[in-house]
Amino acid sequence: MSLFRKIFGSSNDATNEEKNSDSSPFLPEKQLPEDEMFTTNFKKNGGKFVYCENLDEVHEQFINILEENDWFECEALCYDPRLHSLLEENKLSYENPKTPKFILAGCENLIANEGSVLLSSNQIKQNKPNDLPVNIIIFATTSQIVGNKSDGLRMIKRKYDKAYPTNITTVKYFEKVKEEDFLHYGSSAKNLYLLLLEDL
Repeated sequence: MSLFRKIFGSSNDATNEEKNSDSSPFLPEKQLPEDEMFTTNFKKNGGKFVYCENLDEVHEQFINILEENDWFECEALCYDPRLHSLLEENKLSYENPKTPKFILAGCENLIANEGSVLLSSNQIKQNKPNDLPVNIIIFATTSQIVGNKSDGLRMIKRKYDKAYPTNITTVKYFEKVKEEDFLHYGSSAKNLYLLLLEDL
């Protein structure tokens, strides 16, 4: 090591020190905002994310999803009457479907730290995630993003007062994992699109 480097240090040493100071085990971890954390984790899980500024964009992006997958003139599953108009205007049948190509649903919350979607009997009745069609289109708003599952459950408790929904579950894996571990056991991957409407 040269004398000058000993006295003044090299620029590499300085950058290494900066790197080390950013990732010190004693500093608190830098926390992303919940919306950023959700989108990062959701995409990491293989979800397809479509941000919409208004309802016109929601309708437009819904049509884009149908076109991308050639889902026109097919059957869909939808338990939420508020979403039936999206299906009706695109001539999709949803009453007693025998072989639905996808399910269109709202959700209870979007869980930021997992990038998952919290559902209940209000969206999927008593179906388990494995019983749902492989293709899912979720309509949600930015105000539904919460930090973790506990926050989501608290929101449900607050929202429904005493008539709590049943069958509360999360859908987390949106593409087939290459190597399954015990965390993925029993969960089937879903092809999930999220239409996220800005409402804050």
